[in-house]
Amino acid sequence: MNDKSLRDHLKKALCWHDAHVDWKGALGGLTPGNRGARPPGSPHSVWELFEHMRLAQRDILEFCVNPKYTSPEWPSGYWPKLAAPASAAAWNESLKGFQKDLEAMAKLVGNPKIDLFARIPHGEGQTILREALLLADHNSYHVGQIVLVRKLLGDWSER
Repeated sequence: MNDKSLRDHLKKALCWHDAHVDWKGALGGLTPGNRGARPPGSPHSVWELFEHMRLAQRDILEFCVNPKYTSPEWPSGYWPKLAAPASAAAWNESLKGFQKDLEAMAKLVGNPKIDLFARIPHGEGQTILREALLLADHNSYHVGQIVLVRKLLGDWSER
């Protein structure tokens, strides 16, 4: 596999939906009133899961590109304080922020000037490749949870 091929695969892995829905599909058609609903037995709402994805993704991206970045405290800095977004505007800002950071990560891994295998100088052995795979894995995991929460709420139709 050549360098361009690897980079193309990484960019695709960040947002693919070959085996399951992507984040947009998982959120598409969600009844606004269910954004903050927690079905019985579920510790999280769709909002909590998605906002957690956004916060964690932002953390991973910033860690990759900003040597002065400090990660938030775990776990409080990675989860929203409320089960529901404060407003429709807050929901929309979260969606936009997630998309923007996902695109920035794809641009980073697609940049041939970036050594995907080099240790991130301010890290503890992490590489851009590792962080991209971590992000793809983390987002995929939580997209599955979002679908499950929607199914439990009766707010999901098979696509």
